[in-house]
Amino acid sequence: MATTNDLKNGITLNIDGQLWSVVEFQHVKPGKGPAFVRTKLKNVMSGKVVDKTFNAGVKVDVASVDKREMQYLYREGDDFVFMDMTDYEQPRIPAAVVGDGANYLLENQTVTIAFNEGIPLYVDLPAAVELVIAQTDPGLQGDRSTGGTKPATLETGATVQVPLFISTGEKVKVDTRTGQYLGRA
Repeated sequence: MATTNDLKNGITLNIDGQLWSVVEFQHVKPGKGPAFVRTKLKNVMSGKVVDKTFNAGVKVDVASVDKREMQYLYREGDDFVFMDMTDYEQPRIPAAVVGDGANYLLENQTVTIAFNEGIPLYVDLPAAVELVIAQTDPGLQGDRSTGGTKPATLETGATVQVPLFISTGEKVKVDTRTGQYLGRA
């Protein structure tokens, strides 16, 4: 158990038997009345985001989350197979748990997976990954100074908007949280 003063982004709470991850929190001390904590919580299983307010100093149940480094091996149907780097166990993680991170997963890539009582909660990718452009239309002469963008398909199958001067076969850096082009790698 912890108090609302201990809340921080990323901590997982157990509220009414469901696991909620703190996305955002703000301690509010109004001029009149007691202090409180305004939070934005994301349901770990469904992905639903809700706003919840706690009175200051109230006890909250912090869920035990076990984070493990794992290596992505391959995809089999709707499951992703990872390998635990410590004991070489190979758990299957459902596509729903991997979520949009599947667009940026390469074989042999190391990620962090959070578990609660043996159940996978989410896959935490690095903030940015380097991927090769599998296909994009060539930029035309004169397009280089306009600052425009064009769609490009990455080696993982995801599509991102890149500047016109980027060509097929180039390695680029992509933000895994937003899916935006960050620059050449």
